[in-house]
Amino acid sequence: MAGLDESGSNPDVGLLYDINGLAKDTPSWFDSAMTFVGEYGLLLALVLLVVWCWWGQRRRGTLDDAASSVAAVVWAPLAAGIAVLVNVPIRGFVERPRPFRVHRGIELLVDGKNDYSFVSDHATLAMAIGAGLFVANRKFGLVGLGLAAVEGFCRVFMGVHYPTDVVGGFALGTAVALLLSPLAMAMLTPLTKMIGRSGRVGWLVWDRKVGPVAAPLSGTATTRATGAASADPDERDLAA
Repeated sequence: MAGLDESGSNPDVGLLYDINGLAKDTPSWFDSAMTFVGEYGLLLALVLLVVWCWWGQRRRGTLDDAASSVAAVVWAPLAAGIAVLVNVPIRGFVERPRPFRVHRGIELLVDGKNDYSFVSDHATLAMAIGAGLFVANRKFGLVGLGLAAVEGFCRVFMGVHYPTDVVGGFALGTAVALLLSPLAMAMLTPLTKMIGRSGRVGWLVWDRKVGPVAAPLSGTATTRATGAASADPDERDLAA
């Protein structure tokens, strides 16, 4: 089942030529760099971002806060894996050929892409991780979403995907990460709490050196207002 319009009058195809056509006017070293970034570099950066976010979420004040935050971080790569699995039957149903197999003049920057095009696995993975991180921490999530957007551009620039392949991947990754998040948190949070109570591996969830800050027994209105203002709302995760 072709499922999607492949004609040259399709704006999707026109945007493909516009973006991929940039590769014809760029030096070969830049094309090689974009290929590495689009194939491996951005996914590696997202993995490192997950690790960085996990390390920071361990330093929440209490075990309960740390456990729910770490559970949200763990959900990000799990959501990416589930989204790719969901994509397998979608690709087999749509059976959309890669753009370089259908259209002339496509500048193909990577070989070995013989499977179907819709939906982009790379875009799905990147956006699922970005959306999952947004649940855990908004600042890290925004960085992840930005990296996912660059990933999508690279896939079209490389000539291996249509823009709608990327948009479909973004939609699939976001849907899996957000819609399944409540169920995932309900399952992962008790597990992370149990790990956090462990003497040997509890550090994976909670840094015990960072204990809860005791609230003063009394204080002026100015002190209380200052303390409330010191909490950065951007640092509060949506899972807590």
